[in-house]
Amino acid sequence: MDRCVGAAARLPGSGRKDLAIQALAQSATVSDLAARHGVSRKFVYQQTHKAQSALADAFSPATPDNEVLFELAVTKAWLRQVIVGLTLICRSSYRGVVEFLRDLLGVPVSVGCVHDVLQAATREASLINHEQDLSSIRVGLHDEIFQGATPVLAGVDAASTYCYLLAAEQRRDADTWGVHLLNAAQQGLDPDYTVADAGHGLRAGQKAAWGDTPCHGDVFHIQRQCESLANTLSRLAKGATSRRRTLQARGGHADRTGPAAQRAPDHEFAAQLVLARQSEAQANWLARDVRTLVHWLRHDVLALAGPDLATRRELFDFIVAELAAREHEDARRIRPVRVALQNQRDTLLAFAGVLDEKLAGIAQAHAISKPLVRDACVLHRLPSTSPAYWQGWNRLRAQIGGKFHTLLDAVSRAIADTPRSSSLVENLNSRLRTYFTLRRHLGGSYLDLLRFFLNHRRFTAQPARQAPGQEPARADDRPRPSALADPAGPGTASAPASLTRGGWPPPAQDTLPTEIRPSQAGAFRAPCVTQKGRTLNHAPETKIAPLCRELGISRQTLYRHVSPDGALREHGSKLLGRRM
Repeated sequence: MDRCVGAAARLPGSGRKDLAIQALAQSATVSDLAARHGVSRKFVYQQTHKAQSALADAFSPATPDNEVLFELAVTKAWLRQVIVGLTLICRSSYRGVVEFLRDLLGVPVSVGCVHDVLQAATREASLINHEQDLSSIRVGLHDEIFQGATPVLAGVDAASTYCYLLAAEQRRDADTWGVHLLNAAQQGLDPDYTVADAGHGLRAGQKAAWGDTPCHGDVFHIQRQCESLANTLSRLAKGATSRRRTLQARGGHADRTGPAAQRAPDHEFAAQLVLARQSEAQANWLARDVRTLVHWLRHDVLALAGPDLATRRELFDFIVAELAAREHEDARRIRPVRVALQNQRDTLLAFAGVLDEKLAGIAQAHAISKPLVRDACVLHRLPSTSPAYWQGWNRLRAQIGGKFHTLLDAVSRAIADTPRSSSLVENLNSRLRTYFTLRRHLGGSYLDLLRFFLNHRRFTAQPARQAPGQEPARADDRPRPSALADPAGPGTASAPASLTRGGWPPPAQDTLPTEIRPSQAGAFRAPCVTQKGRTLNHAPETKIAPLCRELGISRQTLYRHVSPDGALREHGSKLLGRRM
């Protein structure tokens, strides 16, 4: 017995852990394990009990509701932080903030106090916004959104989605846009080009402020206008069909029920029916043709993966000519769309010229002919699940050889990095809308606070399921302190020196501007268990599905700690190591 006690005392922690794992996995009997390690059977049972306790604690329910988790030092600075957080994160109203502080913290504050705190935060956020260096922005997206009847001028960086302009104004003319763009230019904003709709004030203001900086057309708005035309004509065609069917049914009913004298052919009714059929045929023909032209415009001309600029212009002109040929059928609806397309052709297709330059650079860098690079670009039009995609994939791979994968990746990046619409501003509008309905009396300065908050906020997302053998999340992927986490509020120690913005997933580090870079926003969360787990006796005959249901955990959680052959994984070893 003394010999066994001495051997157990000399057994290191790693050896005890291995002994407990083998006992839990039932890889050998207790007697064999005791003899193999030179210890007593009682010692083996003791180590097994420790392992069982560690696993039980890992899968135990949450802390009781009445147990004190931690204590918090409440200061005036912390209360100001709570007021700002409730307003921006929870989108609470002033009176909601007052009720929260009164009912949960027992702190009486007035609506005016909440207003003053937010005004102070707004001033600090405005100073930070105007100190940022915008020289790294290469493509700007401009648009006009509305808060009620008040226009809000918005500008967003296409690469990082950083909002560098958000201002409520009474007018949206060239002078107003020009003043704000000149102010942004003082912060270093000098993009290669911008993307905007056909607004006259916006474009005239940019030309006055930035001179020859190109302003590409926004395909989002023109596509929506064309789709609206096609849908309207389709509804009119359905209406013509309904009227013809109603008229035909009424005539057939009269023929069956009327007297013999009235069942004679009614020339007036026959003429009405002929006109109804002609109107139906004409409406269906026009709706079908316009729908086809809109489809060609969307998928062949304005799509990123498509032919070169010269071919797109030829197709664009053909579509405009076909619309003009049918304009007399419904001039009130077709003419505005045709005129808009005709006037915006060069700006709408400007993105194709940028893409052509990128593809030419790829062809030169990889020593591959331009037609093959264009074929790789057009291949992206097909879904990866279609047989045609893989047929083209195999054909290109046979022609290009070992450079195929590198070429395909380069073309994919070129397509992804070529913006052709200002829809990111519409996305910003959807996030601002909930704030606009709460506080109308803060004025335009409130937009500075919203801009600061949205530029620095981390957008949470469902974490991706980690497959077996997959590398764990990097340290940079874990949550970082928010810009509002400093007790003194935004604009002090918590405010980053450069612009950061939450996103999921974050763009690659080598493709982002140095001054405007999204923050890593991933979350590395521990598994959440709702039931107390039993001791894992992971014998080969153990049924995994019933065991997971009994423990109230997923298969991923189980296999994160124990492998299918009964061996403990890294997470399980760390857990047992803390208990030994």
